[in-house]
Amino acid sequence: MIISSLGQGLLWAPLAIGVFITFRILDIPDLTTEGSFPFGAAVAVSLMLKGQSAITASLIGFLAGCLAGLITGLLDTKLHIPSLLAGILTMTGLYSINMHIMGKSNVPLLNEKVLTEYLPSWDLDIQTIVLGLIVTALVVVLLYLMFKTRLGLSLMATGNNKEMSSANGINTDGMIIFGYMISNGLIALSGALIAQSNGYADIGMGIGTIVIGLASVLVGEIFLRGHNILTRLIAMVVGAIVYRLLLTVAMSLGFPADDLKILSAIILVVVICVPIIQNKIQTKRQLKKYLQQMEATDDESSTSTAPTKGILSRD
Repeated sequence: MIISSLGQGLLWAPLAIGVFITFRILDIPDLTTEGSFPFGAAVAVSLMLKGQSAITASLIGFLAGCLAGLITGLLDTKLHIPSLLAGILTMTGLYSINMHIMGKSNVPLLNEKVLTEYLPSWDLDIQTIVLGLIVTALVVVLLYLMFKTRLGLSLMATGNNKEMSSANGINTDGMIIFGYMISNGLIALSGALIAQSNGYADIGMGIGTIVIGLASVLVGEIFLRGHNILTRLIAMVVGAIVYRLLLTVAMSLGFPADDLKILSAIILVVVICVPIIQNKIQTKRQLKKYLQQMEATDDESSTSTAPTKGILSRD
């Protein structure tokens, strides 16, 4: 169970990192996720069925996600459509595009060679883990190097303070569009990987992916905290793995597969509430400690100011 969850979590990690870029770096709730995830799967599977290699198909799936992010970014920055609505519009349009690409709602891979088959003839779970490690490590390293460049620093600055960044000569609209593109490209890449792992692409496989991504981000931030960008990227990978493990444990307890979405929503609610409760408890402890210190200070001051005999006293 743990081995399977580890492999699946690594395949979902690019999705978590993609959601992290828009949700944490740019502070944008991007619903394009639910359209770009199946978009990457549809493009990759369709290309593989037409004779393209799994590597080429996966990379083109990533580029397809970047295109979806470009559309949302243009709607947001150039047409000034609110980011939430822009994501919904792109997501809705991608549903029809995915249907045209696949030709039907579900397309199996049949006997096509997927990415795991490029690895030695190990157990399927081991192949999935190795593939996930390779892809995730590549994504984390490339993003870490990118965030060390002027481009990456400009992207983070835009997310922190758009007005100040613009005043310092940063093309904030360009940075937002770039963030959308990288985010949705990674999400589409995850969709391509999951489709190859499942053996099919389905028109409805994107439903609930924004919940999965947000839950993975929040779980990762609970288990691994830090301000360094590398630590934060690794936290997203940890969050995706732990989240898949939580789902696997829930399914092993006898919950039917149809309850997977509601379980995802419940986990998201829990991971949102845990930090809030922790902050309240910490605030109460700090307040109690402060009051105790104030009482101790008052006691010392009252003792030191006790009435004493004066120098001119007759006694």
